[in-house]
Amino acid sequence: MAFRFVNGRLLTAFSVSSFILVVAGCQSSGNNGVETADGSAPPKVTQEDLRAFCPQVKLREGTAYFNTYAKGGQDDPSKIIYQASISDVTRSCARGDGTMTMNVAVAGRIVPGPAGSAGNITMPIRIAVVRGDEVLYSKLHQHQVSAGAASTQFVFNDAAVSFPMPNDRSVQVFAGFDEGPPSKK
Repeated sequence: MAFRFVNGRLLTAFSVSSFILVVAGCQSSGNNGVETADGSAPPKVTQEDLRAFCPQVKLREGTAYFNTYAKGGQDDPSKIIYQASISDVTRSCARGDGTMTMNVAVAGRIVPGPAGSAGNITMPIRIAVVRGDEVLYSKLHQHQVSAGAASTQFVFNDAAVSFPMPNDRSVQVFAGFDEGPPSKK
Protein backbone atom coordinates (compact mmCIF):
# COMPACT_ATOMS: atom_id res chain seq x y z
CA MET A 1 0.00 0.00 0.00
CA ALA A 2 1.51 3.30 -1.04
CA PHE A 3 0.55 6.75 0.27
CA ARG A 4 0.74 9.58 -2.14
CA PHE A 5 1.47 13.02 -0.74
CA VAL A 6 -1.01 15.40 -2.24
CA ASN A 7 0.33 18.89 -1.57
CA GLY A 8 1.68 17.65 1.79
CA ARG A 9 -1.81 17.14 3.28
CA LEU A 10 -1.09 13.66 4.68
CA LEU A 11 2.12 14.84 6.33
CA THR A 12 0.35 17.90 7.78
CA ALA A 13 -2.55 15.79 9.12
CA PHE A 14 -0.10 13.35 10.70
CA SER A 15 1.88 16.17 12.31
CA VAL A 16 -1.24 17.84 13.75
CA SER A 17 -2.65 14.60 15.19
CA SER A 18 0.73 13.73 16.75
CA PHE A 19 0.90 17.18 18.35
CA ILE A 20 -2.61 16.76 19.82
CA LEU A 21 -1.72 13.39 21.33
CA VAL A 22 1.46 14.77 22.90
CA VAL A 23 -0.35 17.79 24.38
CA ALA A 24 -3.18 15.58 25.71
CA GLY A 25 -0.62 13.33 27.41
CA CYS A 26 0.95 16.33 29.14
CA GLN A 27 -2.40 17.46 30.51
CA SER A 28 -3.34 14.26 32.33
CA SER A 29 -2.59 13.83 35.99
CA GLY A 30 -2.38 10.82 38.27
CA ASN A 31 -5.93 11.42 39.58
CA ASN A 32 -7.51 11.73 36.12
CA GLY A 33 -8.29 15.36 36.76
CA VAL A 34 -10.59 14.62 39.72
CA GLU A 35 -9.95 16.73 42.80
CA THR A 36 -11.72 17.31 46.10
CA ALA A 37 -12.83 20.76 47.28
CA ASP A 38 -9.45 21.42 48.91
CA GLY A 39 -7.59 20.59 45.67
CA SER A 40 -6.22 17.23 46.78
CA ALA A 41 -6.79 13.92 45.03
CA PRO A 42 -9.71 11.88 46.41
CA PRO A 43 -8.87 8.72 48.36
CA LYS A 44 -8.41 5.64 46.20
CA VAL A 45 -11.22 3.12 46.14
CA THR A 46 -9.98 -0.25 47.31
CA GLN A 47 -11.17 -3.66 46.20
CA GLU A 48 -12.53 -4.16 49.72
CA ASP A 49 -14.62 -0.98 49.35
CA LEU A 50 -16.03 -2.21 46.05
CA ARG A 51 -17.06 -5.56 47.51
CA ALA A 52 -18.40 -4.16 50.80
CA PHE A 53 -21.97 -5.02 51.77
CA CYS A 54 -24.59 -2.30 51.30
CA PRO A 55 -28.09 -3.71 51.94
CA GLN A 56 -30.68 -3.22 49.22
CA VAL A 57 -33.81 -1.23 50.00
CA LYS A 58 -37.04 -3.18 49.64
CA LEU A 59 -40.73 -2.35 49.69
CA ARG A 60 -42.94 -4.46 51.92
CA GLU A 61 -46.19 -5.64 50.45
CA GLY A 62 -48.89 -3.00 50.88
CA THR A 63 -46.50 -0.08 51.53
CA ALA A 64 -45.92 1.12 47.95
CA TYR A 65 -49.30 2.86 47.63
CA PHE A 66 -51.07 5.41 49.79
CA ASN A 67 -54.52 6.99 49.43
CA THR A 68 -55.85 10.05 51.23
CA TYR A 69 -59.61 10.47 51.51
CA ALA A 70 -61.85 13.44 52.24
CA LYS A 71 -63.35 13.50 55.73
CA GLY A 72 -65.82 10.66 56.21
CA GLY A 73 -64.99 9.10 52.84
CA GLN A 74 -62.68 6.26 53.87
CA ASP A 75 -62.57 3.62 51.11
CA ASP A 76 -64.99 5.64 48.90
CA PRO A 77 -63.26 6.07 45.49
CA SER A 78 -65.14 9.32 44.80
CA LYS A 79 -63.68 10.86 47.99
CA ILE A 80 -60.00 10.27 47.15
CA ILE A 81 -58.00 13.47 47.57
CA TYR A 82 -54.83 11.95 46.15
CA GLN A 83 -53.08 8.65 45.50
CA ALA A 84 -49.34 8.34 46.00
CA SER A 85 -47.12 5.52 44.81
CA ILE A 86 -43.45 4.67 45.22
CA SER A 87 -41.81 3.74 41.93
CA ASP A 88 -38.13 3.47 42.87
CA VAL A 89 -35.82 3.15 45.89
CA THR A 90 -32.05 3.33 46.14
CA ARG A 91 -29.29 3.78 48.68
CA SER A 92 -25.65 4.54 49.30
CA CYS A 93 -23.56 3.34 52.23
CA ALA A 94 -20.62 4.67 54.21
CA ARG A 95 -18.69 2.74 56.86
CA GLY A 96 -16.65 3.97 59.79
CA ASP A 97 -16.02 3.46 63.51
CA GLY A 98 -18.11 0.26 63.60
CA THR A 99 -21.16 2.02 62.17
CA MET A 100 -22.87 1.86 58.79
CA THR A 101 -24.57 5.05 57.64
CA MET A 102 -26.96 4.92 54.70
CA ASN A 103 -28.62 7.52 52.54
CA VAL A 104 -31.95 5.97 51.52
CA ALA A 105 -33.87 7.63 48.68
CA VAL A 106 -37.48 7.07 47.61
CA ALA A 107 -39.04 8.36 44.37
CA GLY A 108 -42.65 8.26 43.30
CA ARG A 109 -45.69 10.00 41.92
CA ILE A 110 -48.77 11.72 43.34
CA VAL A 111 -51.99 11.69 41.33
CA PRO A 112 -54.95 13.85 42.41
CA GLY A 113 -58.25 12.05 42.93
CA PRO A 114 -61.84 13.20 42.31
CA ALA A 115 -61.86 15.18 45.59
CA GLY A 116 -58.34 16.54 45.06
CA SER A 117 -57.18 20.12 44.72
CA ALA A 118 -53.84 21.89 44.46
CA GLY A 119 -51.92 22.34 47.70
CA ASN A 120 -49.49 20.75 50.12
CA ILE A 121 -49.69 17.02 50.70
CA THR A 122 -48.13 15.21 53.64
CA MET A 123 -47.03 11.63 53.05
CA PRO A 124 -46.01 9.31 55.91
CA ILE A 125 -42.81 7.58 54.74
CA ARG A 126 -41.05 5.13 57.04
CA ILE A 127 -37.47 3.90 56.72
CA ALA A 128 -36.70 0.81 58.80
CA VAL A 129 -33.63 -1.41 59.23
CA VAL A 130 -34.10 -4.85 60.75
CA ARG A 131 -32.04 -7.95 61.50
CA GLY A 132 -34.45 -10.82 62.09
CA ASP A 133 -36.90 -9.52 64.71
CA GLU A 134 -34.50 -6.84 65.96
CA VAL A 135 -35.22 -3.27 64.79
CA LEU A 136 -31.92 -1.43 64.28
CA TYR A 137 -33.42 1.81 62.93
CA SER A 138 -36.97 3.05 62.35
CA LYS A 139 -38.14 6.55 61.62
CA LEU A 140 -41.47 7.85 60.32
CA HIS A 141 -41.09 11.01 58.24
CA GLN A 142 -43.91 13.40 57.36
CA HIS A 143 -42.76 14.36 53.85
CA GLN A 144 -44.51 17.41 52.37
CA VAL A 145 -44.95 17.89 48.65
CA SER A 146 -46.62 20.75 46.82
CA ALA A 147 -49.01 19.17 44.32
CA GLY A 148 -51.04 20.74 41.57
CA ALA A 149 -54.05 19.68 39.52
CA ALA A 150 -51.90 17.25 37.48
CA SER A 151 -49.72 14.37 38.66
CA THR A 152 -46.55 15.34 40.49
CA GLN A 153 -43.31 13.47 41.04
CA PHE A 154 -41.57 13.45 44.41
CA VAL A 155 -38.19 12.44 45.80
CA PHE A 156 -37.52 11.85 49.48
CA ASN A 157 -34.29 10.85 51.19
CA ASP A 158 -33.18 10.05 54.69
CA ALA A 159 -29.42 10.60 54.82
CA ALA A 160 -29.09 9.69 58.51
CA VAL A 161 -29.94 5.98 58.58
CA SER A 162 -27.29 4.71 61.00
CA PHE A 163 -26.81 1.37 62.75
CA PRO A 164 -24.00 -0.91 64.01
CA MET A 165 -21.89 -2.44 61.24
CA PRO A 166 -23.43 -5.82 60.36
CA ASN A 167 -21.23 -8.91 60.72
CA ASP A 168 -23.17 -10.73 58.03
CA ARG A 169 -25.69 -9.98 55.30
CA SER A 170 -28.80 -10.55 57.41
CA VAL A 171 -29.68 -6.84 57.65
CA GLN A 172 -32.73 -5.71 55.66
CA VAL A 173 -33.75 -2.15 54.81
CA PHE A 174 -37.38 -1.25 54.10
CA ALA A 175 -38.97 1.93 52.82
CA GLY A 176 -42.65 2.61 52.31
CA PHE A 177 -45.77 4.47 53.30
CA ASP A 178 -46.87 3.92 56.90
CA GLU A 179 -50.25 5.27 57.95
CA GLY A 180 -49.62 4.05 61.48
CA PRO A 181 -52.23 2.29 63.59
CA PRO A 182 -55.87 2.74 62.55
CA SER A 183 -57.60 5.66 64.24
CA LYS A 184 -59.82 4.80 67.21
CA LYS A 185 -63.46 5.73 66.79
